[in-house]
Amino acid sequence: MSINRRAVMLGSAAALASMPYARAHANVPKPYDWSASPPTDSREAFVAWMTANRGEDPKYLARRFGKFQDLQRNRDLWDAPNSRAYLMTPREEFVTAKNLDRAYDTHFLDIGFGVTITGPHSVARMTNTLDIARGQKVLEIGTGSGYQSAYLSNLTDKVWSIEIIKPLAMRTWALYDRLIAAGYSEYAAITHKHADGYYGWEEAAPFDKIIVTCGIDHVPPPLLQQLKPGGVMCIPVGPPGAQHVLKIVKEVADGGVIKVSRSDIYNGAIVNFVPFTKLDGDAIRGTHSG
Repeated sequence: MSINRRAVMLGSAAALASMPYARAHANVPKPYDWSASPPTDSREAFVAWMTANRGEDPKYLARRFGKFQDLQRNRDLWDAPNSRAYLMTPREEFVTAKNLDRAYDTHFLDIGFGVTITGPHSVARMTNTLDIARGQKVLEIGTGSGYQSAYLSNLTDKVWSIEIIKPLAMRTWALYDRLIAAGYSEYAAITHKHADGYYGWEEAAPFDKIIVTCGIDHVPPPLLQQLKPGGVMCIPVGPPGAQHVLKIVKEVADGGVIKVSRSDIYNGAIVNFVPFTKLDGDAIRGTHSG
């Protein structure tokens, strides 16, 4: 089942209270505005604007801006729309309470269920590589913490996301509901479901862009089929411990022949991701590699 623009909360108040997030969420004082962007010329100006417009904690805003400067220096962010998307997304809302003070660390962080929230450098570079424009349809494989989907919702109002771990999916959906109620209305654009992401989302296809946040030793044919001509996919490919993050571009050549080009967005460097697991009935068993 997929859910979009949710009208009811998932689970009881007691279930929500048991979620591993220990802070009160911001109450956003102003409606979301696609044309509004925070200043990037100084930390002080950014924190002041975000506090006034988004109602967020200055402590985490300062850390977010510091990481933004790192991302720019490292060439993980290189254009205005993606810089805005990063700066508008409160990563601290998507990490667990025990990792709250590490929300803007470079490293991937544990979120339970044997998986992680991807590090901000990888999220930024993979997303910027996709070059998403507002109105484009984007599919995410691996909802996880929900941070990547939230980030995407600041680039386009058409986001689909699949999570294979059902209790994690339900926890993240409930978090979206809490954040939407607090004023993060952009997250209502995220349509999500619990399923095996290897097979994509056929009924919603085709997609302009696809991002895969788990590692596999090949490009899943269903995902390539569901990518539009001219579309771009970003995916970690390779055996465990030796994955390369690839940019896949699908083109239709003369005579309708499909042509696929690949490039390594890290120029050969290895970036490890959690494995691309598979569903066997209602249980997760093994991976789609091998």
